Amino acid sequence: MSECSASPKVSIQEWKEIVAPFTQPSLARSLWQLLSTLALYALCFVLMVKSLSQPYWVTLLLSIPAGLMIVRVFIFFHDCGHGSFFRAKWANDLVGFITGMLTFTPYGHWRWQHSVHHATSGDLDRRGDGDIWTLTVREYLASSPKRRLFYRIMRNPIVLFVIAPLVLFLFYQRIPAPSAKGRDRRSVLAMNLALAAMVTGFSLLLGWREYLMIQLPITMVAGIAGIWMFYVQHQYEDVYWEHHDNWDYTTAALLGSSFYKLPRILQWCTGNIGFHHVHHLSSKIPNYNLERCHNSHPMFRNIKPLTFWESLKCMKLSLWDEDNRRLISFSELKSLGQTQAVAS
Repeated sequence: MSECSASPKVSIQEWKEIVAPFTQPSLARSLWQLLSTLALYALCFVLMVKSLSQPYWVTLLLSIPAGLMIVRVFIFFHDCGHGSFFRAKWANDLVGFITGMLTFTPYGHWRWQHSVHHATSGDLDRRGDGDIWTLTVREYLASSPKRRLFYRIMRNPIVLFVIAPLVLFLFYQRIPAPSAKGRDRRSVLAMNLALAAMVTGFSLLLGWREYLMIQLPITMVAGIAGIWMFYVQHQYEDVYWEHHDNWDYTTAALLGSSFYKLPRILQWCTGNIGFHHVHHLSSKIPNYNLERCHNSHPMFRNIKPLTFWESLKCMKLSLWDEDNRRLISFSELKSLGQTQAVAS
């Protein structure tokens, strides 16, 4: 999918100079994005409330644009976590917390885990924080039957893209990671208290059944779209994975993160995060500057895009084949005649 012969040859100093003009946030653009999107989400929410007097399928239909607005809100939350949405740290932290409430995500805890993801993406020896569980072929073959079964269940598209989003945003995010410390751990408690207040308030205002009939489908739509975006950004056939001794940050960013070319409306809803190769190279670039940065230099433009229809094929990829340096499916593993192999 990704072809960029020039990108690994670009030095750190060179690419820092290239991206520097795009790393300055615009207060006007950030506020316009935030306020206009929140207004559209509020409109969708009000329409869903009013639609409860109609057949429920009308409410479910309205949950699609509402959920997509939450995906866009999550991008602002994401930018705040990187310190790229506003110049001032306090502004990023304040908006990050508020948007974290809407996305059911603890701001401080997520920011810490996501920073680990950026520092280790594509590193085979540092998997496990802020990424999707991925085994190599050798690891899978060396696993017990029980672990293989569990891995296959977790990589099943129904589990990964339908069940996991609700579990992640409603339950998993309520518990701090065992390695979380200090303010990152406390941020989970703070968000849980804020969410309890928000949910109680809406339940008293609308009725708890009515609120659930609105919130659950919104969370489902946003969760499915969000998990899919995160998945396809690092789970495509010739993605970059390397052991730590040979791992390179620049190459991991440019060849280990997809250029996901979406239709314009979906690009807008997902806050340009499809330019993920640019974002992973420099997380200080605000979402509204990612496309301009991509268009500014051949090292970005030379990367072959992954289209929406092509990306659907990525759903079946499950294992990293270290010998052939690509992600493969379980069916491909069988065709390789490796199922009886003994992992070294």
